[in-house]
Amino acid sequence: MKPQLLRLGDFPPKVLARIEARFSCHDPAALEGSPALRESITGIITRSDHVIPPEALDDLPALRIIATTGVGYDGIPLAAARDRGVVVTNTPGVLNAAVAEFAVAMLLGLLRKLPESDRYVRSGAWKKDDFPLAIGLSGKRVGIVGMGRIGKAIAERLAPFQVELAYYGRHDQGLDYRYEADLIKLATASDVLVVVVPGGAATAGLIDDRVLAALGADGYLVNIARGTVVDEEALINALQNRRIAGAALDVFRNEPDVDPRFFTLENALLAPHMGSGTVETRGAMLRLALDNLESFFSTGTALTPVPLPKD
Repeated sequence: MKPQLLRLGDFPPKVLARIEARFSCHDPAALEGSPALRESITGIITRSDHVIPPEALDDLPALRIIATTGVGYDGIPLAAARDRGVVVTNTPGVLNAAVAEFAVAMLLGLLRKLPESDRYVRSGAWKKDDFPLAIGLSGKRVGIVGMGRIGKAIAERLAPFQVELAYYGRHDQGLDYRYEADLIKLATASDVLVVVVPGGAATAGLIDDRVLAALGADGYLVNIARGTVVDEEALINALQNRRIAGAALDVFRNEPDVDPRFFTLENALLAPHMGSGTVETRGAMLRLALDNLESFFSTGTALTPVPLPKD
């Protein structure tokens, strides 16, 4: 008998075909009014942008594994999973290159005013006056907030621009880049802050008005982490009043419901959470999520389990 799988979110047809070949797959609507089906669900496959409330696990007594298709797992109730003996998996590693190159692209687009220059040419303004000068990346001081796999991949891609790299994290990793244990000091000594830390309670509001003030009127912020990591009210205020020079944002606190004040800010570059959004990377992420499920149900061991919080 195939394992019973709950599917949260939409998946491409080829992925659905692979899921349905190995599992009996159901969407949430199928579980409504069917206690027997709910009680038979042993696995969940979920998109990383889907939030699973802790109480949802109470309705799935046979649940053994939750596999997310992203590297982030802040939408999964880890403590509730731990208490029920449920394994949680994510897809680390396969998206590092895509997210890192996107972070660099966002930074270059922000500094070199690429969206503005596109609008300038399309509008016919080129015939009337000169386009404003932009800011170069070479020689800038770049602080990376969070030096995990993706942070390292970003640093490797920025190094050829002859930037001065430093990083903030829980500990000094002995890298070739300067370590700064104080986030305010890192912001003060940086022209650009690139935020790459995981989401969750531990990093909520990490980039606040104090950090933005330290970054200063000539500083730029790039956030490809999670929207919760940045105090959006403080950021909007800093952008509106030019207390920082600009921000490139791929993530937002209540995405896809973005605070409309961002839309009026010419010094903000906005993207729809697409850091890993390449055909190659999303395919690899989906395959790893399915590999985790198949490995778990065939061997009892997942390939990339998430460490669950201790009691």
